[in-house]
Amino acid sequence: MSFFPGEDPAPGDAAASHAIEQIVIPRSSDIGGFSVRRALPTVKRRLVGPFIFFDRMGPALMKAGEALDVRPHPHIGLSTVTYLFDGEITHRDSLGTEMVIRPGDVNLMTAGRGIVHSERSPQNMRGTVRGLSGLQTWLALPDGMEEIDPSFRHEAAAALPRFEAEGASGRVVIGHYEGLSAPVKGFSETVYVDLRLAPGAKAPFSPLFEERALYVLEGTVVIDGAEHGANKLIVLKPGAAMALTGGAQGAHLMLFGGAAMNSPRYIWWNFVSSSKERLEQAKQEWATGRFDIVPGDEEEFIPLPSG
Repeated sequence: MSFFPGEDPAPGDAAASHAIEQIVIPRSSDIGGFSVRRALPTVKRRLVGPFIFFDRMGPALMKAGEALDVRPHPHIGLSTVTYLFDGEITHRDSLGTEMVIRPGDVNLMTAGRGIVHSERSPQNMRGTVRGLSGLQTWLALPDGMEEIDPSFRHEAAAALPRFEAEGASGRVVIGHYEGLSAPVKGFSETVYVDLRLAPGAKAPFSPLFEERALYVLEGTVVIDGAEHGANKLIVLKPGAAMALTGGAQGAHLMLFGGAAMNSPRYIWWNFVSSSKERLEQAKQEWATGRFDIVPGDEEEFIPLPSG
């Protein structure tokens, strides 16, 4: 998805907790009637592990005649991860990929030296009333891999390892969690878990991950005796052993993080790089039409922002 010109999230201070380092309250922007909340990046928090971008899409109810139409746009230096809870999106890219992503599937598109893609509502759903809800995250590629060849990987929901025990259930989307490993590993150590907790149920979040955070999608989660509600990104302190507990209404969470980047990453529009000069190069390449086209979606594109 393209980096829309919304307001930055509001970085907060940590709650009075031995486990919490920072709390971020996402800013919500309306994109054609579709609500998007951005939790990363912020001025005070650029990354959590490789995660440099974290958007909550919806939940929204799209009327007949309304559609998601993100026109072709470019990326470099990152992998995009699309994960839905409701609805469907057709992904097309300059590798020739055409894939419909459905709830519980994972799309990992690696831009590397450069890729172009579009995201649109499927044609067969445009005349119907339907929901749309999910997450779009970007993973910065590690040193030495920023200019790899672009690639695309799709894993259906049925391929992702599931767990269920004592009121805690979910699936491992990327990487590993509590002895389970997803088919998608990421290019550096990465954890990305869809977790549901019944009221009072507990789940661990290993301190072995160098950087860790969670996003509260629904309900409330209890950390260090304090209850935290929906639409908060909570960054956890390194090395703090802990358990997450479902609040009175239970909780739906995304756990994420992994190994920290070995060098800084810069972000401009849809481009991520350890080099500001590489960002300038990518700008010129898009402005002068040197990126590849998207087969089946050649008529439109998002122009380079003027700012």
